[in-house]
Amino acid sequence: MDEKTWVFHIGPIWFDGTVTTMILVTCVIVFFIVYAFTRNLSLKPKGKQNAIEWVIDFTTNIVGDNMPRKEVRNFSLFSFTLFLFIFVANQIGLVTKIVTGDEVTYWKSPTADPFVTMGLALLVLVLANYLGSEKLGLGGYIKNSFFTPSGLFPIKLMEEFTNVITLGLRLYGNIFAGEVLLSLIASMVTSSGWWTLPFAIPLEMIWIAFSLFIGSIQAFVFTTLSMVYISHKIEVE
Repeated sequence: MDEKTWVFHIGPIWFDGTVTTMILVTCVIVFFIVYAFTRNLSLKPKGKQNAIEWVIDFTTNIVGDNMPRKEVRNFSLFSFTLFLFIFVANQIGLVTKIVTGDEVTYWKSPTADPFVTMGLALLVLVLANYLGSEKLGLGGYIKNSFFTPSGLFPIKLMEEFTNVITLGLRLYGNIFAGEVLLSLIASMVTSSGWWTLPFAIPLEMIWIAFSLFIGSIQAFVFTTLSMVYISHKIEVE
């Protein structure tokens, strides 16, 4: 599927306007969700406060399942933010898709772009290596990350690249494939005629529900693997 997005430039540097805008929209949505759900907090939570506390507990458990107990508080906020951002970014393209007559897309899931998902994966791996060297010292970090167990240095070094690729492409592939199929189902009506509408609408609704589920699972998987990668760098083998 050859998808075009609008671009702009600042001086000699060009930017993907669609992706940039959708990332900003995602950040704004995440901010207002947290702001709206945490207003007027009470000791006896109910309604919106229950929902946001459930998400906090859920992401904190992800950290607790993959890291030592003493590290849970250090990474619970990062896990919560990462999960919520990816969750919203995955679902935002299911709401609608804005495409102009010249086939330029103005609204999509930012995680349906490989540069966004690879950027997130690279961010996690750079953070993991930085935290490892900060906690263990440069010598301890190199020994723990690349020479423990001994003799596995080539494999350990290769993992640094494969982890980025698999983490980023897994998320991108699932979200992009979902949007492509939704577009193909919608195009049935315009290409085959309005008689296909009774078939296209239920099929579209079923696939949207399935995509919501997949988007949620992918946010969970990405956050879990991020915690696993960071844990491997800050824990002594």
